[in-house]
Amino acid sequence: MSKQTDTPHYLVLNSGSSTLKYAVFDAISLAVMERGIFELSEDNYAETLEEVLHHGGYVSAVGHRVVHGGTAYTQPLLIDDSALASLDKLCDLAPLHQPHNLHAVKVLRELHPELPQVACFDTAFHATQAEVSTAYALPDSLRSQGLRRYGFHGLSYDYISHQLAASDTEAGGRCVVLHLGSGASGCAMSKGKSVSSTMGFTALDGLMMATRCGTLDPGLVLHCITQLGMSAAEVTSALYKSSGLLGVSGCSGDMRILAQHADEPAVAEALALYCRYIVRAIGSLTAELQGLDTLIFTAGVGENAADIRRRVCEQLSWLGVELDNTANLENRSIISTSSSAVTVRVIPTNEEWMIAHYMQQVLTP
Repeated sequence: MSKQTDTPHYLVLNSGSSTLKYAVFDAISLAVMERGIFELSEDNYAETLEEVLHHGGYVSAVGHRVVHGGTAYTQPLLIDDSALASLDKLCDLAPLHQPHNLHAVKVLRELHPELPQVACFDTAFHATQAEVSTAYALPDSLRSQGLRRYGFHGLSYDYISHQLAASDTEAGGRCVVLHLGSGASGCAMSKGKSVSSTMGFTALDGLMMATRCGTLDPGLVLHCITQLGMSAAEVTSALYKSSGLLGVSGCSGDMRILAQHADEPAVAEALALYCRYIVRAIGSLTAELQGLDTLIFTAGVGENAADIRRRVCEQLSWLGVELDNTANLENRSIISTSSSAVTVRVIPTNEEWMIAHYMQQVLTP
């Protein structure tokens, strides 16, 4: 790290199993200074973190995307020993993300114990949901163990909410936001607050994703174990890593690759099913909102896959959605016609900025 006479910067990390995404922000203006991604391995993890810190100039604090905060953590917080121990216990609820998020925290604490680290949670935005939206129809003995709906992608939805509030006093009114990336979910928001989400207890629920199955009958899982002889580990791997677009298409979970093979029968089936999951979810979320004013597409697929947006919107004519095909193909910010009963928007998300924003709140006296 550079001398403290330099302008202080915030380093924002999103640590995965094989990649480390980072962004550097001016700690005062929150202007982004640099973004990047590093390939990871256990052998180079500490070296990679040191290199990222070097890229950041004088890093005064580090912020982390942490997928799961449970019921205890609904606001960003400065990480200490107690919080880290509590967050470790939530790893089973987000096995693809939480252990890797926290690994970066632990390694940095060893390398630079004096460096403040802030955790920002993907579950936190959904803390405004009513209990009737978070509860499962389970015995109290299970619900008391934390078996409830949490919802994820909250940092993305929070950013979209901020963007709406800056341009609309009603923050989009009754709004459904579709975060469509490698992971995918939908969120119903009323005046910028989370009302309901398609993801539940884990990030496996809801929409069909790149490699995750989305909503399915829990009896199917029981059948795989009791009748097909699959172990819990085998079922977990199948549902998280071998399903979704990859599983149905048989070739890829990457929408960019699938778009190039859209005429192949298995790929066509995968894309049709992907859109059907989304349309079903919009219907459900719209019912919870008692109507729909705004539909928003965000994240990698949502921001760039015009064909997916077209397919979805064409199945929403019953809601009065009218797509402007030219605007859609050009990825404009508003892709609905002026006569559409629902305003359809494309808003790029920025989870890293959201984390930097919360770091400033947590660290400013």
